[in-house]
Amino acid sequence: MTIRTDSISTEDGLARARDLVRPALRDALQRLDTATREVCGYHLGFWDADGTPRAGAGKGVRPALAILSARAAGSDAAVGVPAAVACELVHNFSLLHDDIMDRDTERRHRRTAWALYGESRAILAGDALQSLASELLAEAPSPTSAWAVRCLNAATRRLIAGQAADLAFETRDDVSLDECLAMAAAKTGALMACSASLGAVLADAPSELAMGLTDYGTHIGLAFQLVDDLLGIWGTPERTGKPVLSDLRSRKKSVPVVAAFDAGGPAAEALRSLYALDREMTAAELIEAAELVTDAGGRAWTEKAADRELAAALECLEPLDMPPDVREQFVVLARQLSGRDE
Repeated sequence: MTIRTDSISTEDGLARARDLVRPALRDALQRLDTATREVCGYHLGFWDADGTPRAGAGKGVRPALAILSARAAGSDAAVGVPAAVACELVHNFSLLHDDIMDRDTERRHRRTAWALYGESRAILAGDALQSLASELLAEAPSPTSAWAVRCLNAATRRLIAGQAADLAFETRDDVSLDECLAMAAAKTGALMACSASLGAVLADAPSELAMGLTDYGTHIGLAFQLVDDLLGIWGTPERTGKPVLSDLRSRKKSVPVVAAFDAGGPAAEALRSLYALDREMTAAELIEAAELVTDAGGRAWTEKAADRELAAALECLEPLDMPPDVREQFVVLARQLSGRDE
């Protein structure tokens, strides 16, 4: 199947989704107590620490997927807004907690919430966003809202399991590629899959459409995580919002690193030696580690794996019945998330 994508602007599609979702997100925060709302609004980019208003942060990929899935079922975009808001809240709950666990002090070129307000307030803010997501979704004017809440909670449970596996990898030297990919599929793929289908669930779409979009979302979620792992080593601070070589600095067992370990050979052994140091790596050692990942084949393996996941995602769309323009936007989003939108 050939789909023309040159006439579609991904940024325009994301902007339209943000225009629909951000007012609803702001309204949702009004349900929170003042102290918790202060942290959540800062994290979401609605205001600075001194209260100065901002437009909001994040590209809004998950909300865009949720709205597209409602349109795929033939419904108006507004039907997908509760799903979009709920998925974005869960995503940001995970980011708030993830920053604490990883001790990251910068996100989107700003101080992280825990670095600014303290761990305790950031933890409570994340908890509040998670509970708020279920509350709002349960109130959606749809006969399938209860099922939608169940889908979201199941995805959240898988996301947490993926994060738990990621943490466990930090103290293990024997992480396999299969384990690493399963972790990525849970940590990132689960919520992406939910986002890609939850609007269709609220629209009471046929199960074939919802299941097909779930499979699509699983594959693009994994592709997105693979690209994110590449950016965690070779991305620029301007693009990632984090320091250069950040994943190597924290010695993450990301897919490129585990693929390099798995390949064996001199480069892999040298990389293992750097990861085994009982001190922080120097700037020169971080650069060397990145070169070793490339030399061992970890970078190339991850790039090819992301391409495979993109192809699998597009294949999932082929048998699904949906408006042509919606199908095209799903294709464009998949290509963007997998780093193949140029």
